[in-house]
Amino acid sequence: MDTLSYNKSLELLHKVSSASGFVASAEDTSNYKRVWARDGVICGLAALASGDEKLIETFRITLETLANNQHEIGTIPSNVMINENTTDVSYGGLAGRVDAVTWFIIGICQYAFHTNDNTFITKYEVEIEKALHLLEAWEFNNRHLIYVPLSGNWADEYITDGYVLYDQLLRIWALKNYNNFKKSEKLALKIKHIVEQVESNFLPNSNQEKFHERAYNETDFKAYLPCSFSPSGYKNQFDAFANSLLLLLNIGPSKVHEEIINFSFDLAKSTKLGLVPAFWPPIFESDQHWNLLKDNCKYEFRNFPYEFHNGGSWSMVNGFFALGLLAHSEKEKTNIILNNINKANAIEEYSFYENFNTDTTTPNGVSNCAWSAAAAVLVHQAINNNFKIVL
Repeated sequence: MDTLSYNKSLELLHKVSSASGFVASAEDTSNYKRVWARDGVICGLAALASGDEKLIETFRITLETLANNQHEIGTIPSNVMINENTTDVSYGGLAGRVDAVTWFIIGICQYAFHTNDNTFITKYEVEIEKALHLLEAWEFNNRHLIYVPLSGNWADEYITDGYVLYDQLLRIWALKNYNNFKKSEKLALKIKHIVEQVESNFLPNSNQEKFHERAYNETDFKAYLPCSFSPSGYKNQFDAFANSLLLLLNIGPSKVHEEIINFSFDLAKSTKLGLVPAFWPPIFESDQHWNLLKDNCKYEFRNFPYEFHNGGSWSMVNGFFALGLLAHSEKEKTNIILNNINKANAIEEYSFYENFNTDTTTPNGVSNCAWSAAAAVLVHQAINNNFKIVL
């Protein structure tokens, strides 16, 4: 048990606790001194896992900040910055952030469950219902999968778009969490429909009706589920976050889970950091999707091969991979991944970098990144104190 790494992680979560909620980094970098939906909820899950009352209170404030700044049509802010006299709300940059909506619902429900406070659900029931209605609209064709624009989730400078696996799985998780409280036949049926569509369109050898039959039949399925598909076909990069969520939610047959676990863990073992890259393989200048990747940045290009989303390694993503492993009783592998997360976070005297170049191990992004610490806390408590996120 690495208590030093755990305590350092908790220390950083306290540093990023503000009067408005969890900010993304303790560094004085403007875009990271904001309360982000997905970052804030992931830090909030770590707060619940830790049992630290001050951190749990910061999580509550985070959720209230997001709820108070929900758009009238139901959109949850990607991020919010609150100063003494002004509030600056962003719903996304080049495109809106679909996953902010689902992470918000997950966060409300996780907080209510772990604090045993059902009134928190009641308090934000209107906001949740508006968010769920918006997700319905984002299906566009009323066939149970949401359509995500390029740049529409956490991988905001990557190539995934259309029916993105990660976003479908987050929606299933959010609906299941909410239905734990509502016990609604309508919600249960919606969950069933979405799961069926995920299994039909993303799993290999499916006999069910497909969204895009021709593209499905032309796809070379791997030992993992493809990251997305759209009218232009499937994108077959390995998405570690999405496949980890699949393991957590236990969707699909056990044979598929075994293949994902073996592929992911072998991939992690093959790298110098011992961590699974966020997306794999990297996209190079000679590859089909290079121009799509190159042009998808608002300020400066960061997705060089092996960096950021393009094959970079993130402690946060590996935290969810470790939780997925543990959900399938792979405790030894979970301990190995946690150990490697702690080693990565400890680089440069516990600088908690956002991500790393998988080839060179060079740190990338901001230091003192909150969700890098959150990953370590979540997995540590899952292993040592049997903490379980609600699914």
